[in-house]
Amino acid sequence: ATILYTSGTTGHPKGAVSTHRGVCSALAAFGFMAIANALRSPKEAQAAAAFPTCFILVVPLFHVTGCVAVMLSCFAAGYRLVMMYKWDAERALELIERERVTRFIGVPTQAWDLLESPDFATRDTSSLANVGGGGAPAPPELVRRIDKSFSKGRPGIGYGMTETNAYGPQNSGDDYLRKPTSTGRVAPSMQVRVTDDAGRELPRGEVGEIWFRGPMLIRGYWNRPEATAETIVDGWLRTGDIGRIDDEGFVYVQDRAKDMVLRGGENVYCAEVEAAIYEHPAVHEAAGFGLPHDRLGEEGACAVLLKRGQKLAERELRDFLAQHIAQFKIPTIVEFRDEPLPRGATGKILKRQLRDELTAVRAAG
Repeated sequence: ATILYTSGTTGHPKGAVSTHRGVCSALAAFGFMAIANALRSPKEAQAAAAFPTCFILVVPLFHVTGCVAVMLSCFAAGYRLVMMYKWDAERALELIERERVTRFIGVPTQAWDLLESPDFATRDTSSLANVGGGGAPAPPELVRRIDKSFSKGRPGIGYGMTETNAYGPQNSGDDYLRKPTSTGRVAPSMQVRVTDDAGRELPRGEVGEIWFRGPMLIRGYWNRPEATAETIVDGWLRTGDIGRIDDEGFVYVQDRAKDMVLRGGENVYCAEVEAAIYEHPAVHEAAGFGLPHDRLGEEGACAVLLKRGQKLAERELRDFLAQHIAQFKIPTIVEFRDEPLPRGATGKILKRQLRDELTAVRAAG
């Protein structure tokens, strides 16, 4: 049915080939999840019914979120869909107000853009019932701000991939506020497990690689049999994400395996470092990544964009982080940027580009 290319933020993009069964299974599963959430949170469901369901498309249609989770879900359910040509926070706020949009699904950086827009306070966003998305972990501070800043809009996140037709565990509302670092409970019609390096399932609470299984998985990668065999093992999809599942069945994605920094034998999860950086009130965007180091193997680095009119010294940021994370997790290299961090067409921050740029600068002295 489709060949959608992975975003390639940590590696070379691959064409994910999905069948009609895979796409339709994902759409049915999204419907199951919506019913389950409405039954679990009737008050939120009642508040959402104040306006006819209307989605806004803020990510490209060549991305699985835009194509399957948003557009095809609206097509299957008969919902209205407002489509943006390209992302612009001010334009999005205008459309949300004018079209009475009820559901916003994007990447966390786009939710930040809405909240930081100079137009936010003057636009009517009361129709929004859910402000969520996925593609990257959302900092806990963003979860709290969404819940406080929108009159009805509750925060939400989904842990889906191109390889799962965007479907996976979801977290929203009170559950999300209670567990802001979790991507949500294991979802209907999908199995999730955490494994060790040998592929053996680990007990609840232990950290390993997250694997998925279900009818919504892709068939494989286009003309990449080796990559397919490496990723899909006995019907299970190896996500390449490091995480755990707690006693309540909530899934925690601690980082991409390729995004984790191995510093002197210690694992440093960039998502945790970024969450701590976002706690600082002067920060608008942040990205953590690793750089080669002769003695430690890797050292932590981060790129930061401050909010308009804000100032922050490197020492101040390090002192702030020392109150939230262990000393060895604090980036040794901090780069403050004057322009927004580079993003791909899907809105995700391009850490590979940041890493390459900073490596080149250091090599040049």
